Amino acid sequence: MKKLAFHTMILAFCCGMMTSALAQEQKAAAAQAPAAQPPQETVCFESRKGASEVTKRDLQPGWPNVKCSPKTGAALWYGDPYDGTVPMGKMPGLEKIPEGHAVVKPRSEKLAILPMCATACHNGVGPAFNPPKLPKDKKPIPIPTMEGLLPDAKDLQHGRGRIWCLDCHHTTKRNMLVDNYGDPVSIDQPQLLCGKCHGDKMRDWRDGIHGKRIGEFASTGKKRWFTCTECHNPHNVQDGARNKGFVQIAPEAPPQLPKGMKDAKYERVHGIAH
Repeated sequence: MKKLAFHTMILAFCCGMMTSALAQEQKAAAAQAPAAQPPQETVCFESRKGASEVTKRDLQPGWPNVKCSPKTGAALWYGDPYDGTVPMGKMPGLEKIPEGHAVVKPRSEKLAILPMCATACHNGVGPAFNPPKLPKDKKPIPIPTMEGLLPDAKDLQHGRGRIWCLDCHHTTKRNMLVDNYGDPVSIDQPQLLCGKCHGDKMRDWRDGIHGKRIGEFASTGKKRWFTCTECHNPHNVQDGARNKGFVQIAPEAPPQLPKGMKDAKYERVHGIAH
């Protein structure tokens, strides 16, 4: 009996040592294992890359704010079309739309150096010994800082050589645009600037023929309006050799036809006989 008890005690001791060693190994392995990486953010663009982008997130469990195309990275569907928007503000020709029913997504917050433009260099004051002077003509001059920000500053791809920076940017409030009367315009209301030259497109945009908007279907329903610079790059609107206002993106693949259907010729025929 004594031998049996002794062997039992030895066996229990060995099992305890093995369990302790195994636990230590598991702790060491857990410490050496790389920390779990947070899920990578999904960012998709709404109109053109770099102009209006939205980061995917859940508005509520299982309900994302946006769905993105896995091929092009473009926004395909919105869980809340008004997410991150603000009222458009006063707009000629839209007086009949109830207040707050026309909203836009502000872009000024995406322009990192915008707040400094009117306070650091282009504030219209300058030192007393060297007051600021506006250029006497529209001929481009070498400004290294501007060339760093805008490579095409000497050959602006907008207006075919007929316009320059201060036709669009306010002379002393450089963080704002300028209208026909010389009054400052918010960077979030570029349509008030673009309409100076593009009156026909302005009317079409206002009437819903040109541009994009999402939201309620009713004519006076709440909608998010996409402004000019969300779709067009004002500094390269001619788009090089194409001389157009859009850089083309790869289209989505066509949807698959229902099983048993060989082609889509049925779409050429109106569903209701006239």
